[in-house]
Amino acid sequence: MLNSSSVTRIRSAGVVLVGIALVAYLACATASAAEGAPPGGSPQAEATMSAEKAGVAKFALAAAAAAFAIGAIAAGYAIANVGSAAMGAVAEKPEIAGQAIVFIALAEGLVVFGFITALMILGKM
Repeated sequence: MLNSSSVTRIRSAGVVLVGIALVAYLACATASAAEGAPPGGSPQAEATMSAEKAGVAKFALAAAAAAFAIGAIAAGYAIANVGSAAMGAVAEKPEIAGQAIVFIALAEGLVVFGFITALMILGKM
């Protein structure tokens, strides 16, 4: 069960994550717009991507970013809870330290699944 302090921390982390995503999106948009034109003249190469493909690519990039971000946030939340419980159990019974590390590694697998999903989405572009 989440208390009000946890909810506040989750909301503030979400606001920071959205802010970082917005800044990254704006940076990529300005970089890709300026990529075709050299600083002192007209563009040398014509764009090879149609507007339809660019629209699809935009959503594919957003989906890949969301897959990785959600996986990373879920892994962080899982590791925080599992890790604190595991360390408390190891403090009382040191012989279960190996099992505790296995449970923490299982929680870390969430970010790996998010990363693999993002790579699969980017591979289909």
